[in-house]
Amino acid sequence: MTSSMRISRLISRSLASASLLARGGGNGYLSRGLSKYSTASAALEEPIKPSIQVEHTQLLIGGKFVDAASGKTFPTLDPRTGEAIAHVAEGDSEDVDRAVVAARRAFDEGPWTKMTAYERQKILLRAADLIEKHNDELATLETWDNGKPYAQAAEIEVPMFVRLIRYYAGWADKIHGLTVPADGSYHVQTLHEPIGVAGQIIPWNFPLLMFAWKVGPALACGNTVVLKTAEQTPLSALYAARLFHEAGLPSGVLNVISGFGPTAGAAIASHMDVDKVAFTGSTDTGKIVLELAAKSNLKTVTLELGGKSPFIVCEDADVDQAVEAAHFALFFNQGQCCCAGSRTFVHENIYDEFVEKAKARALKRVVGDPFKGGIEQGPQIDSEQFEKILKYIRSGVESGATLETGGERLGDAGFYIKPTVFTNVQDNMLIAKDEIFGPVQSILKFKDLDEVIRRANNTRYGLAAGVFTKNIATANTLTRALRVGTVWVNCFDTFDAAIPFGGYKMSGQGREKGIYSLKNYLQVKAVVTPLENPAWL
Repeated sequence: MTSSMRISRLISRSLASASLLARGGGNGYLSRGLSKYSTASAALEEPIKPSIQVEHTQLLIGGKFVDAASGKTFPTLDPRTGEAIAHVAEGDSEDVDRAVVAARRAFDEGPWTKMTAYERQKILLRAADLIEKHNDELATLETWDNGKPYAQAAEIEVPMFVRLIRYYAGWADKIHGLTVPADGSYHVQTLHEPIGVAGQIIPWNFPLLMFAWKVGPALACGNTVVLKTAEQTPLSALYAARLFHEAGLPSGVLNVISGFGPTAGAAIASHMDVDKVAFTGSTDTGKIVLELAAKSNLKTVTLELGGKSPFIVCEDADVDQAVEAAHFALFFNQGQCCCAGSRTFVHENIYDEFVEKAKARALKRVVGDPFKGGIEQGPQIDSEQFEKILKYIRSGVESGATLETGGERLGDAGFYIKPTVFTNVQDNMLIAKDEIFGPVQSILKFKDLDEVIRRANNTRYGLAAGVFTKNIATANTLTRALRVGTVWVNCFDTFDAAIPFGGYKMSGQGREKGIYSLKNYLQVKAVVTPLENPAWL
């Protein structure tokens, strides 16, 4: 079975009575746990200690792991406990300068841009093979550093990482320009050229997938890269970058800086020798990145930003399936997903039934150590996000929404929050307007399509939407009316290497994945040559 088929099957389980990840897990690197835990006891048990060592904590510059120029380090924390996993080099503007110099040299003088596209393709394919070989190590680092369930990392995200790199490897030798007819005796052609040094800033919620979304198309198009990891989750990207070099990637083509946004991130966005910047993160930070890019060398920018996605359950929907899909749409990845279906709109005629079943489903959700089998939800990423979510929960209660279940931390260690469901939510409440980025489901009532279209679009965001209906006419009406970059009909979070992803309005600009992502890393040159006595025009 291919990785994409395996991923599709895993995601489709979200629509079954059992949840996506409510089954046994574990691997050779972990002590196996029991297959089921109660919600309360799961988080309180002693955390499993992964039996792998963190190998890479330095910056990767010019093909070598090196300390930060300042010598500074910072701790990357285990969200299960709040304790340090390792101390990682803290890159800043001086380190970004070093990385950009290495990337520029590799682009201007190194073998990468002089290779045939087929040779670049073979390197990317070898890298994908190595990633697949080291699936368990990468998944373990991802879970340890991020807190997501191990089964999710090992069976969905690392295989998708492999699929994405193979997908972009396939594009490497299929990028070409056009021959253009012109008025007059001229031969006109267009060249699709790599843009140069690409600066890339990735988030903490899906570190490996965002690495692939950014690095894959950049390398396939022949660029070089300076990538900054999120300060919360540097470990898996450093490990993956080493595998790319084992695959034969020349020195300086891929450089990885661990550090903080105001220092390393700002240095990339404002650097005069970075030709393009790609950023995934919050809308407010995206504005800063765009401003810094404009004020420096007017580098091109792609942004994948925040969302407040509507999940619309129509009157004719199968309620049981809709409840499970809406649950998955919101609670997947601890709710830390930019496209989470965080506004669940339910038709008034099925609202009460939906609410009761959504509450029951949230109460069944298994929360605990993400390394244990049967766990659906791990801890939030860190104390800042943890406190932010609890603040929004208090706001929901204070504004008059009905707290059906959850609403508080689970246990007394780590950053666990009970799955939370609000009903009687109004559009003007903060929990219905702001991106919470946590396990908080807000269920709103609507009467008809015109109303729900107006309310769903009444947001500054436009990243994604879900529609649940048996009526194709209703589905067609909603998919065309919703001002978002992706509409999932009778499914949610269905991702594929070839499906483009990006937002309308303040959810970003540009598209990632698929053929549309390639133009982010290419520039078009027109070449015009006079023809003397042409046989034809």
